[in-house]
Amino acid sequence: MDHRPVRVRVAPSPTGKYHLGNARTALIDYLMARQSGGQFILRIEDTDTKRFVEGAEEKLIDAMHWLGLSWDEGPDVGGPHAPYTQSQRKEIYQKYAEQLVDQGDAYYCFCSPERLSALRQEQEKKKEPHHYDGLCRSIPIEEARRRIQNGEKAVVRFKSPKEGQITVHDHLRGDITLDNRNIDDFILVKSNGLAVYHLAAMVDDHLMGITHVVRGAEWLATFPLHAMIYRAFGWTEPVWLHLSLFLKPSGKGKMSKRDAAEMAKDGYSIYIEDLRELGYLPEAVVNWMILMGWSLDDHTEFFTLQDLIDNFSIDRCNPSPAAINFTKLDHFNGLHIRNTPVDKLAALIKPFFEKEGYQVDDTVLLALTPLVQERMVTLDDSVKFAGFFFEKEVIPEVAELPGKNMSPAETIQVLKDVIARLEPLPDIAHDTAEPILRTYIEESEYSAGQVFGIMRVAVTGQMVSPPLFESMVIIGRETVLSRLNKAVELLQNT
Repeated sequence: MDHRPVRVRVAPSPTGKYHLGNARTALIDYLMARQSGGQFILRIEDTDTKRFVEGAEEKLIDAMHWLGLSWDEGPDVGGPHAPYTQSQRKEIYQKYAEQLVDQGDAYYCFCSPERLSALRQEQEKKKEPHHYDGLCRSIPIEEARRRIQNGEKAVVRFKSPKEGQITVHDHLRGDITLDNRNIDDFILVKSNGLAVYHLAAMVDDHLMGITHVVRGAEWLATFPLHAMIYRAFGWTEPVWLHLSLFLKPSGKGKMSKRDAAEMAKDGYSIYIEDLRELGYLPEAVVNWMILMGWSLDDHTEFFTLQDLIDNFSIDRCNPSPAAINFTKLDHFNGLHIRNTPVDKLAALIKPFFEKEGYQVDDTVLLALTPLVQERMVTLDDSVKFAGFFFEKEVIPEVAELPGKNMSPAETIQVLKDVIARLEPLPDIAHDTAEPILRTYIEESEYSAGQVFGIMRVAVTGQMVSPPLFESMVIIGRETVLSRLNKAVELLQNT
C-alpha cells in the first residue's frame, strides 16, 4: 500500500462498553492516518435506537483517549463534515435513499411485520435461508409514493440483482465473489424514516472522503451489499480491509459476551474500561492488541505507540483469526510497567491504594515505587505488595511468624535478639542495620532465611514483600521496632 495521506474513520456504536475489537480497529486507523499525514475521523453510529445506552458515547471517547488515540474530526472536536453523529444526519440519508428509488436501484416495501414473520416461518419449514420474496419489488414508484402520502408505512429496500455475480476486493484477502441470487433485498431505511447501517455508513464514508475502510471480519458477510451501494451511486470505492476475528483464548470459536462474563471471574476482560480498572497500562493494551493480527518481524514484540507509528504497515496484517491471549497481556503489562518512569508510575498506582482506603503519603509512595516496580504485573499488584507501608499497625498471621523448622519460643527469642540490636541505632539505614544482623546470624544457630523471614512477616505482615531492609528504611525506626515488639506479644499470647 502506498503512503499517500489517507482519510480513515472509526465508527463505534454507543451500545455498551468499548470492545477490544473496536479498539484495535481504531488503533489501526490512527496508525495509518498518523503515518501517512492523513486524517483520523471519529463518527458515532447511533442509528440502532433499540440498543442505545445512555452515557456509552462519553465512555468510548474516554476509552480511546486513555489508549492515546486522538482524532482530527469528530462530534467533540467538529470538522468540515459535521455533524459526526448519524442520528443528526437523517435528512441526508433520506435524500440518497430517494435517489436510489428514483434510479430504480431501490423500492418501497409495504409488507407488515406479520407477513414477514409468516414468510420466515414458511421458509424455516422448507429449510430455506431467510430472505425477502420481492412482493413489493414491482410496485410502480408513483403508486408507492401515493400510498405513503395516504399514511401507509413502508421501508426502503435495495433492489439486489438476481442474476450473475458480484466480485469485491479486500486488501488482505483479495477478490471475493458471490452469486447475486444469494443476496437479499436488504433494508436501507426503516419505516420510521431512520436509515440502517448499510446505507448510512456508505453515504457518510463517501461524503466524508474516506479512502480506506478498516473493520472486523464480521463485516465480510455484508461486504458485497456495501459495494453494491457504492456502485449504484457510481462512487469510487474505498480500499476495504477486514481485520482478523478474535477467538476465545482456547482458539475454538469466536469471542462472545458469555465468554466475557467467564473471563471476568478470572480477572480479565475484553472491554477497555475494565482493563483500565484492572490495572493495565494503555501502552501495554496497545502493544498487546496490535500483535493480534500484525507483526513487524519474527522477534520484535515490545512497541510504544510511537514505535508503531514508525513501523506499522497494513500489508503485514494477517487475516487469519487470532486467539486472545491474556498471558501475553500480563507479560506486556509487566514490561511497560518496568519501562515507566518512577514518578509517573507512583502517580498511576496512587489511586489503587486510595481505592482500598489507604491514606497515601506521596513521599513514602515515591520511595516504595522502585521496590515494587520489578514485581508488578498489574498496577493493583502494588497494593498487594506494599499496602503495609501505609498501615498504622500490622497484625501478621501468628502461624506465619515462626521461622522455618523453628518453634514459637525460638522465634520469640530471635525477635528479642533483633530488637536488642536495632534499638541502639539512631535509624535503620541499610548500611548500619544489615551488618549488625548479619553478624548476629553468624553467631547464632539460625540461617539468614530464618531470621529475615521472621522479620519480614513481623514488619510487613506478609511472607512475600519488597526487599526487607529497603522497606524498613521507608517504614522508619520507630514503626519497625513497634511491629517487631507486636510480633513478640502475639506469639507470647498464643
